[in-house]
Amino acid sequence: MTKLLTGQVALVAGATRGAGRGIARALGEAGALVYCTGRSVRGNPSPYNRPETIEETAEMIVAGGDEAIAVRVDHTAESEVKTLLDRIDRERGRLDVLVNSIAGEDPLMHQWGTFWKANLEEGDAIFRNCILSHIITAKNAAPLMIRAKRGLIVEVTENDILPAGGNPLTQTVKLALKGLALNMAPELYPHNVTAVAITPGFLRSESMLEHQGVTEANWRDAGKKDPNFLESESPLFVGRAVAALARDPDVIARTGQLLSSWELAREFQFTDYDGRRPDWGAVKIDWSAMPPAFVDLFRTGARVQLEWLQTLAGRTKAFSEKLPGGSS
Repeated sequence: MTKLLTGQVALVAGATRGAGRGIARALGEAGALVYCTGRSVRGNPSPYNRPETIEETAEMIVAGGDEAIAVRVDHTAESEVKTLLDRIDRERGRLDVLVNSIAGEDPLMHQWGTFWKANLEEGDAIFRNCILSHIITAKNAAPLMIRAKRGLIVEVTENDILPAGGNPLTQTVKLALKGLALNMAPELYPHNVTAVAITPGFLRSESMLEHQGVTEANWRDAGKKDPNFLESESPLFVGRAVAALARDPDVIARTGQLLSSWELAREFQFTDYDGRRPDWGAVKIDWSAMPPAFVDLFRTGARVQLEWLQTLAGRTKAFSEKLPGGSS
């Protein structure tokens, strides 16, 4: 792969596993020096108690002949994040890409159910781990990009429409991350800094492979019980989507947008590590394994969302026309 990001510096917050690890690897293979941060280090795992560590992620990048530095950071602690950004500024004098992939698979968000049955005991912790951490990190990274008059901030979320599955806490988190990119965009625009949100498709993260009872070597076997899994993507695929954005000279034109790995693959023609180009947006989803009540819920949700967006679009257009310089 051409090293089009040589000389650039990237910070992937939440590079321990899943999408974060894949994005860190893809930015490294594109030539960027990658700071890989998170809480899980050898001998001191995060409360998730999973085996993956940020050192492993950095070692994968280095094994490919590229540069990476693992730094243990709790992104809910602003003092630690500020120390990290001061270090990056001191050591490199720049930050070109920030990817917020923090707590994307927080086990606290795994419960499913209606909002009136949800267990809210961990609500404060979920919002701190999964939303506030992103805001803290973007806040402390933005000044380096504003100073340089260039940069890219990426919020990793779930689903290329407004809602996401799970429970009211998970749904609020995923919607908030899309809104965070949307809200940062106009503030950063005068400084030529881009903010976007991105979603992978059906992601073969480490935990998803375990859930399906397969490994990356035989992942297609899971398609026997879930045909949708045959259109899944490795974490490297969404990583290459982020790398494509980072090397796009006109990326500012996308600021504030909610993007997807598969749509960017169509445009930039990158593939997954195995040469496939999974397209979750084009797949005919097999709903047979889903309870009919769930399908009805999704159908109603799509209708309500579309009506909401159409109404909001009209209101927003009317508001913009009242601004100085707006069309009459």
